[in-house]
Amino acid sequence: MQIEKIRGHQTEQLFKAVLELKDIDECYKFFDDLCTISEIQSLAQRFEVAHLLRLKKTYEAIKNETGASTATISRVRRCLDYGNDTYDEMLGRLYPDEKSYEEAKRK
Repeated sequence: MQIEKIRGHQTEQLFKAVLELKDIDECYKFFDDLCTISEIQSLAQRFEVAHLLRLKKTYEAIKNETGASTATISRVRRCLDYGNDTYDEMLGRLYPDEKSYEEAKRK
């Protein structure tokens, strides 16, 4: 399992810090200090790719909508199929139905 490869004191401290963030503004500030802009954009892109795959969009539609490469889309697809189910879990919490997703996207 991949989780064992990342498990450790430093990683645990990072995750605890993330869990202490109080709102979106704190997230923006923390991740701005922690990551490069392109790293944040990459993570956000993968999360959006996961959602579009969950909505049964085609690779071509996802590529056009997000700018993600087919390699990125395939990687996310593997995580959805064989991973820890966290994409589905988080997306289900954020967007329990398509209507809430479309509303969030317009904001």
